[in-house]
Amino acid sequence: MAVNYMKRTRDYYRAHGYERDYQWAHFDDVPFAPLEKPLAQCTIGLVTTANPMDAPRLREVLSRTTEPPPEVLFTENRSWDKQATHTDDLDSYCPINRLQDLARARRIGALAPRFHFIPTDYSQRRTREVDAPKILERCREDEVDAVVLPAL
Repeated sequence: MAVNYMKRTRDYYRAHGYERDYQWAHFDDVPFAPLEKPLAQCTIGLVTTANPMDAPRLREVLSRTTEPPPEVLFTENRSWDKQATHTDDLDSYCPINRLQDLARARRIGALAPRFHFIPTDYSQRRTREVDAPKILERCREDEVDAVVLPAL
């Protein structure tokens, strides 16, 4: 059964007496670009909203090595339908092992040597002005060509 996430969030805010609905980020100009080389030659980065197990209350961008990949990540503080699904399968929400498989199969050039954790404090300004530039800088350091951004 599909869940209308945006309607559900609006209803939640209204039921809790908020005067204004939650304001989703909206950009008229989105900086997406076509790949400059074949995917099989690209280094792929990974950014997740899950947290490392040793940092369950993430307040700043963190980066960790992709090798070896983590066995689990901390997700209990995230809002997802815990009755309909689970996060026992790391690759269902942070496909680090599948990206490594794709690199071994030469479907992608490589998985970046680090992956990144971004806090979800719901501040669009902080995300835009603080966290996103940090992620971009780290991806450039790792010579990343494209990024997978699974949300949890």
